[in-house]
Amino acid sequence: MKRYPEYKKSSVEWLGEIPAHWKIERIKHVATLVSEKSTPETDAIKISPENVESKTGKVLDFYSSYDAVGVKFQAGDVLFNKIRVYLNKVVFAKYDGYSLGEMIVIRPTLQCMGKYLFYLMQSNRFIEYCDSISYGAKMPRTAVDDILNAKIPIPLDHEKLQIANFLDRKTEQIDELVRIKERQTELLQEQRTALINQTVTKGLDPNVEMKPSGVEWIGEIPKHWDTVKCNYLFERKHIKNTSGEINLSVYRDYGVIKRDSRDDNYNRISEDISNYKLVEPGDFVFNKMKCWQGSLGISEYRGIVSPAYTVCKPKQHFFGKYFHHLLRSDSYIQEFNRLSYGIRTSQWELRFDDFKDIIVPYPSMIEQTQIANFLDCKTKQIDELIATENQKIQLLKEYRQSLISEAVTGKIDVRNEV
Repeated sequence: MKRYPEYKKSSVEWLGEIPAHWKIERIKHVATLVSEKSTPETDAIKISPENVESKTGKVLDFYSSYDAVGVKFQAGDVLFNKIRVYLNKVVFAKYDGYSLGEMIVIRPTLQCMGKYLFYLMQSNRFIEYCDSISYGAKMPRTAVDDILNAKIPIPLDHEKLQIANFLDRKTEQIDELVRIKERQTELLQEQRTALINQTVTKGLDPNVEMKPSGVEWIGEIPKHWDTVKCNYLFERKHIKNTSGEINLSVYRDYGVIKRDSRDDNYNRISEDISNYKLVEPGDFVFNKMKCWQGSLGISEYRGIVSPAYTVCKPKQHFFGKYFHHLLRSDSYIQEFNRLSYGIRTSQWELRFDDFKDIIVPYPSMIEQTQIANFLDCKTKQIDELIATENQKIQLLKEYRQSLISEAVTGKIDVRNEV
């Protein structure tokens, strides 16, 4: 896309050069802060940071109950989340309502300024600037005065509208492509789930004679299979006071993994690990408070886990990968959910005494191995397809943000693109 014919220095570090005919103004000179709080009407639209999608400005739920009072906004206002600004939660109001929590309300003085200001404040360049002047370690926030005093580029009025219209059209096109890709990943994930659920309880032979399993939610199983309780397969294990062992974690998407293999685990390791439990290859590990969410699996590694985990060692000789797939299948996750209990959902607990009585299909070792190898192969293929689609989604989202930043700062000329 072409650039403007002539540029000048903006004297604003995060902006760099801007088109020669643009101006630089502080936000407070083109908009005002709306700060008077009041109690929303019962049926009023209420928006808080928690129900705003990062980087898109889309409101996921118009009736947040986050706070008792809020700032009344009107159509055309810009809502900007000043806490953890790197999350990029900015909204252009298309309706009247109340802003709750840390979302400030900025009202442009000119109607043509509203949508342009929204895109400008949503741009990576502006978000990164605000993040750089934020304060506080755990929950960094940007001071309202610093936001209002921020210098921003100001195009001509008709250009503001052209830029906003261009970005409305382009972001909607990109968002539609993202929606299509996300739906494709959902369908692939559904295919993956259905494949596992079918195979671990019905086997690989579609023509095999079936029999009732005796458990309604399991349904029929091959006639030559047995059923056993988990107590037949596992016993609880309590080996502590280990040292020099690597730390393991249990993920909903992967099962038992090495903790340092991922950088998105924010749970802290205790300074005192004397109560951490030893896990050996073949052990079954589940997070007793998150088992109902899928945090479980057969470990391929030796290491230690938090005392919050239940560690079980095998009592029988079986193919671990089969039971890894079986116990992580959707049907069993639902059963763990049913058996878990507690005061708060986030802390529902599955006791070993309840786990041990769960019934599982028990094919021969040969079939266990065949099923596990089949599922390893097929799920790997599906996972690769999902990863490819997710990569495309990420690239589209990055392009969306880049396009916004380039347009609102004048790095590209979109006047003839509308």
